[in-house]
Amino acid sequence: MGRTLKEIAALVGGELSGDPETMVTGVAGLKEAGEGDISFLANRRYAPLLETTRACAVIVPLTVEAGKKPAIRVSDPSLAFAKVAGIFHPVVIRHPKGIHKTAVVARTAKIGKDVGLGPYVVVEEGAVIGDRTVIQAGSFIGHDTHIGADCIFYANVSVRERVTIGNKVFIQSGSVIGSEGFGYTRVDGVYKLIPQTGTVVIEDEVEIGANVAIDRARFDKTLIGRGTKIDNLVQIAHNVVIGENSVIVAQVGISGSTHIGNNVTIAGQVGLVGHIEVGDGAILAAQSGIMRDVPPNTMVFGYPAQPHHQAMKMYAAFERLPDMVKAVNELKRKVEELEERLKQRG
Repeated sequence: MGRTLKEIAALVGGELSGDPETMVTGVAGLKEAGEGDISFLANRRYAPLLETTRACAVIVPLTVEAGKKPAIRVSDPSLAFAKVAGIFHPVVIRHPKGIHKTAVVARTAKIGKDVGLGPYVVVEEGAVIGDRTVIQAGSFIGHDTHIGADCIFYANVSVRERVTIGNKVFIQSGSVIGSEGFGYTRVDGVYKLIPQTGTVVIEDEVEIGANVAIDRARFDKTLIGRGTKIDNLVQIAHNVVIGENSVIVAQVGISGSTHIGNNVTIAGQVGLVGHIEVGDGAILAAQSGIMRDVPPNTMVFGYPAQPHHQAMKMYAAFERLPDMVKAVNELKRKVEELEERLKQRG
């Protein structure tokens, strides 16, 4: 079922230009769009595609002109497009209702109202699960762990003992919360595990991707602050503290006892050594190696990481290095020739 451009503009609260009765029947990217599709532009590098796209209309930033193409201008095109996509391709997820007959729930566990436990979920002694929380098949909740209300854990999530998880926490499949911290001491040439007696605290509205490992602290707690979003395949070591509303992208590794502030962005494949501090609002660019403290509101890049503008100059110089070597060798040859002539004159 189609929607008019006028209806879509009202849905996303955008400024409409072009025929308001333009009929939209689907959504697609600028390259893939066909007749009847609405598309969007979030990154200005793709602006030339506005001239060639077959989309019947586009959603663009407030400052972008779409030419003759019908358009809706909004402050956040990605968010607006997501709302529109939800109309034409609604996501239907079926969560378990009630406690499945194969679930194993300890006698002393406390289960809230309208909780859903899927097949083969295990809830151990003393665990508490808040109202309306859903835990999918094959997941494990350790003893004395407290989970808040309105959480969703997908299949095969493991939450170890004595962990505390807040409300509206979302965990994708395969993640492990409260695993043993990686702490060893060498005794007579053999590594011995140092007991990790602490815990993990995950505050409200945190989202954790697939196959994330968050280690319990050696003492005290590993902490993930309210509203922080963690992508797939991230390793967070013991006693790490992450502030509120930070974003951690795939394949990041954070070593033990590192403290990360609020509103920090850590891009893909960044590695951080232990016992350092990353200030509020910092941005760590992809594949950077962070070996020392990062001040607040600073963007760093490289291995080892440098202030972004400085790193860009260094990498620009690296690109010119072959030509510079060639020039130095040519100068060296000329100097040698001059020295030889001087010797002959002497």
